[in-house]
Amino acid sequence: MNILELLFVGIGLAMDAVAVAVCKGMVIRKLTWKKSIIVGLYFGTFQAIMPIIGFVLGFTFNNFVRKIDHWITFLLLVSIGINMIIESFSKEGDEQDDKINFKSMFILSVATSIDALAVGVTFAFLKMNVIRASIVIGIITFVLSMFGVRIR
Repeated sequence: MNILELLFVGIGLAMDAVAVAVCKGMVIRKLTWKKSIIVGLYFGTFQAIMPIIGFVLGFTFNNFVRKIDHWITFLLLVSIGINMIIESFSKEGDEQDDKINFKSMFILSVATSIDALAVGVTFAFLKMNVIRASIVIGIITFVLSMFGVRIR
């Protein structure tokens, strides 16, 4: 995979984090550059770590995963879809949350980087340099998320 392809993968992976960052920025009462950087760091760090975890899992369980990879993807997408439908009927998330604490940012960061985990598994199958790819993905996500928070 050349650098241009890697940049496009990084931008694609960052889009869900950027969307959440934009929403986060809209509810933060007093937006500062420090808060923007913190949000960017959370999303960028998790987007950089997850492909490495996926790579290790894919490399370790290569033979097993190849046989059922389509079912794993199917189950993940179905569970995410069902969770979204259930949450749409819940009144619990209607209030604005401008917290940038570890718990809320950890949950958001993990949720937005699940796709990066799957990409990491693919990187294992392609025998790519996952460290280089993860750094590029993390930097792209950091920058785009940091500026995404600032969009109001």
